[in-house]
Amino acid sequence: MNIKIIVVGKLKEKYLKQGIAEYSKRLSKFCKFQIIEVPDEKAPESLSDAQMNEVKVKEGERILGKIKDRDYVFTLEIKGKERSSEELSAEMAKLATYGNSDITFVIGGSLGLSDAVMKRSNSAISFGRFTLPHQLMRLVLTEQIYRSFMIQAGSPYHK
Repeated sequence: MNIKIIVVGKLKEKYLKQGIAEYSKRLSKFCKFQIIEVPDEKAPESLSDAQMNEVKVKEGERILGKIKDRDYVFTLEIKGKERSSEELSAEMAKLATYGNSDITFVIGGSLGLSDAVMKRSNSAISFGRFTLPHQLMRLVLTEQIYRSFMIQAGSPYHK
């Protein structure tokens, strides 16, 4: 199975890099895992709606350029469907069973995802109504992907 996370912007915090590195190492036993960073669009603090849309479109084009036709795409969206860890694990196992071995998760930039990226999505997921920094979300998502494999393996990691 090939799993990638496409994210907008660079990860700066050392502690987040360390956490992601640890889970990436653990995931290597179950899948080929990678995180792909695409550049964020530089923009001033206050933007008009049209300017915000333009930023999302440019970032969206960069994201879409990293998605292959065969990829099953999960986008992280505020209005996405909330899932339990068990539900995500079952969904990933089902995808693998039915031949979808290329899974991509997308975390947008600070303004969100473009309409084109949301349209390409096979499934929109939400981690709840909390607002989390995008960089922290990388670590949370990576841990949940690892947890999904642990659930499938019947490991006591998930209690």
